[in-house]
Amino acid sequence: MTRVLVVEDEPGLRQALAINLRARRYDVPVAATGADALASAARQPPDVVVLDLGLPDMDGTEVIRGLRGWTQAPIIVLSARAGQGDKVDALDAGADDYVTKPFGMNELLARLRAALRRSAPSESAPTVATAHFTVDLAAKQARTAHGPVRLTPTEWHLLEVLIRHEGKLVSQRQLLKEVWGPNYETETNYLRVYMAQLRRKLEADPAHPRHLITEPGMGYRFSRDEGPDPPATA
Repeated sequence: MTRVLVVEDEPGLRQALAINLRARRYDVPVAATGADALASAARQPPDVVVLDLGLPDMDGTEVIRGLRGWTQAPIIVLSARAGQGDKVDALDAGADDYVTKPFGMNELLARLRAALRRSAPSESAPTVATAHFTVDLAAKQARTAHGPVRLTPTEWHLLEVLIRHEGKLVSQRQLLKEVWGPNYETETNYLRVYMAQLRRKLEADPAHPRHLITEPGMGYRFSRDEGPDPPATA
């Protein structure tokens, strides 16, 4: 069965969505908070997420970013916020569609079917293991042989972007735009500082990184496997 995770803090609407979706033979786990949504998705990865932005513990855009760290499952936002800025923020965070409340159930179901048709056939595992460290993107936990590693929110975001593009070159401009925003696309010193911090926390030999690799003058690359010694230039 297709699994649709419904994240909605209003009990009546949450129940109505669950009843309508289950009647159409969807598997429908539900969550009333952002934390519950992220935990549910980690336990049972959804095929699509229907998400309210106005959650009691965190803004829905934070949930979107948390999910986008490891899954490309379609995310359909349901929100009473009708402003263009709210829509842009949600879509930039990684949402696939935005439905303004009040809405018609038939319209939502049509958008859900369309999102599923467009979705990728497979998902990346939320846990990524290298020879030197393990990252659980769903739980936002990193570990080395010495134990848990504390990463700042910015370090997490930077690491998530690199892992999502595993094996591929991610340009400096793209990293700056995704992690800090479009007004920071020329602040390459930010990348040097934060990449150095990540390497100190995660790499066995930060001066000779094997997984968080610099492509001089171009950008950075995450490699799960150990390859030839890359340059240490930040």
